[in-house]
Amino acid sequence: MSPPLPVARLLAPRLSLASCVRACISRSTVGCAPLAEHERFNRYPASPLCSIAWVLHGDVLTDGEDPSPGALAMKGDAIFGGPQTRPRVTSNSGQVQFFFILLYPDAMHRLCGLDVSTCVDRFCPLAEVPGIDWAPLTAAVLAASDDAGRMAAIETFLEPRWTAVRGEASSVMDWLRRLGVQVAAAGWGRSARYIERRIRTWVGLPMRTLRRMDRAEQSFLAARADMLDGKITWAEVAADGGYADQSHLSREAREMTGLSPTELARKGKDDESYWIYRIWS
Repeated sequence: MSPPLPVARLLAPRLSLASCVRACISRSTVGCAPLAEHERFNRYPASPLCSIAWVLHGDVLTDGEDPSPGALAMKGDAIFGGPQTRPRVTSNSGQVQFFFILLYPDAMHRLCGLDVSTCVDRFCPLAEVPGIDWAPLTAAVLAASDDAGRMAAIETFLEPRWTAVRGEASSVMDWLRRLGVQVAAAGWGRSARYIERRIRTWVGLPMRTLRRMDRAEQSFLAARADMLDGKITWAEVAADGGYADQSHLSREAREMTGLSPTELARKGKDDESYWIYRIWS
């Protein structure tokens, strides 16, 4: 009997947390045939989202392509990450299992009073994030026996806290559109510099960068099926996504992922280290 294949799953939060949590992601290579060194990388795109990751088995190493990477997290650790302005790579020294949650940055600001601009391109132990005692959440996630239990632990912890601070945020409204409305309301009668500071405090990145990231993500999601089937026409994707031309799309794709669209389509299909691109939808 063949050993199981590596597992990567995307899990959606309950509707009441939809304006707080973008998704949860589960990854496991435990029990699988040993992966080659290049397959033990985890490659992630630039992203405006914050993350909380729990290591359930094995380790996660920083700068995965460095010959001697340092430890980012070991079994039992919980790590918080801020928005990332460039693609990043981690690696695993052997079999690994981890579970992480992706949160909208303005939700982290509301939950903790966190100035998200101080967290851009940074990682730290979750216990160091102020405003909330995260220890009960970490204990519940680590104690859960499966992904359903981990999801339940996260929802039970976050839902009452998010309900208390969410204000008028709509769980079904597009995030960037909602943020734009909030910024406009907060900045009425204020200077452009003041508004920009508020945006950076809430989400860590300027609105222009957020819109570019969103456009790239939506363009690739719209083309995902054709991309995996090898039937993609990048000029059409560029036109549909509002890019000036295919070269414009390619430049922004490289900034977000480190690869051209053609390279990303090939790697996403055949390279195990690009597993997150296969499950993202």
